[in-house]
Amino acid sequence: MRIPALRPCNAPRSGVPITSAPKTRRLAAALVLAGLVALPAALTVPAAAPAAAEDTAAAPASQAEAARPSPPGRTGLPLPRFVSLRASEVNLRSGPGTRYPIDWVYRRSGMPVEIIDEFDTWRRIRDWQGTEGWVHQSMVQGRRSALITGQRRTLKRRPEADAPGVAMLDAGVIAKLERCRTAWCEVSAGGYSGWLPRDSFYGLYPDEEVR
Repeated sequence: MRIPALRPCNAPRSGVPITSAPKTRRLAAALVLAGLVALPAALTVPAAAPAAAEDTAAAPASQAEAARPSPPGRTGLPLPRFVSLRASEVNLRSGPGTRYPIDWVYRRSGMPVEIIDEFDTWRRIRDWQGTEGWVHQSMVQGRRSALITGQRRTLKRRPEADAPGVAMLDAGVIAKLERCRTAWCEVSAGGYSGWLPRDSFYGLYPDEEVR
């Protein structure tokens, strides 16, 4: 049975609705809340669960990245690195502090982003579209996630191209990234777990291992 994917009512700039607010331009960066199609049963995508702060629970990066020295005054964690958004509303600011204006508002808890710089308790992030800005460290978490990109993907029962399918993931679905080995990664969404090729989603570096 196929469940129709949920589509945004208005989606300029690749599925990012735009709204305005007094004095400060607020862009509601709500990605496509896509549907999940089970094989053969129907399912829904549950809300993301809370996780530990990113500075204390960041997943390990590749050996090359882990060996990269961090500038003095930073957390010592590798840069860049993938994390995910903790809250369902995250303000992206033009600078590291509340005195800086809000450029975007993300409304997608669990969405993977890259941390590319750090300043005090603020983190400069980059999203899947290349947009960059600053968020408070409390708004990101170390839990790894995967954003399905391009087209509908088949979640495989085993890390093999000819393995049977478990579910179909529409572009825009956010899944929990469990582990990666060779060219395949294990992910879970909506109560289903399976394997995807590592190049079928955003949230992972080409040479990175996740355990």
